[in-house]
Amino acid sequence: MFENEKAAEQAPPPASPGKRPHLFRRFYYWVLHWAYTPYAVPALVLLAFAESSFFPVPPDVLLIAMVLGNRLRGFRYAAICTVSSVAGGLAGAAIGYYVWEFVGAPIIHFYHYEEQFKWVTETLGANMNLYIFIAAFTPIPYKVFTIAAGVVAYNEQVQMLPFVAGFLVASAVGRGGRFFLVTALLYWFGERIRWFIDKYFEWCLLAFGIVLVGAFFVIKYIL
Repeated sequence: MFENEKAAEQAPPPASPGKRPHLFRRFYYWVLHWAYTPYAVPALVLLAFAESSFFPVPPDVLLIAMVLGNRLRGFRYAAICTVSSVAGGLAGAAIGYYVWEFVGAPIIHFYHYEEQFKWVTETLGANMNLYIFIAAFTPIPYKVFTIAAGVVAYNEQVQMLPFVAGFLVASAVGRGGRFFLVTALLYWFGERIRWFIDKYFEWCLLAFGIVLVGAFFVIKYIL
């Protein structure tokens, strides 16, 4: 629970009377509300872990609210988020390696990522750690790459220890760089960023989509 007594006052504003929020905004608020409960840290752990293998909402949403609620603990939250996300990424790789047909394939199908997943599994190869790092740091769906890494490792019968070591390092650097960068920006600019995201949430989704497409383009045609 936040020590900041004003944490509850920072909760997102309710929707206008008579107007039902957009589905994505409702999902966003549902994740965000955990920051204003005694279960904020456990929720962050579970969200960061789950997003790396199957859950759609990135942990940045909850991390932002928690850091704004208590900036002095911001980098601690970033560390928790990083460790949980990397552990979830390893779980995603395990899904691809051990239970692709029964668990991994349905996840990819649910998000309609079949085409992207096919390309990723054909591309990872020797540059796997580089791609894992890029996916971990950018808005590219990290779960696609974690599951794909497991599938590729199984198909190519790679040596497990080097694979896991490289995967963990690439994920830790990418995820840690992202979450600590977000925390540092919040530490310096604070509440202005949170209210900007809340006010222009739909535009942020659009920008996210544009960046996502651009990131896939860079990986596919430039790297």
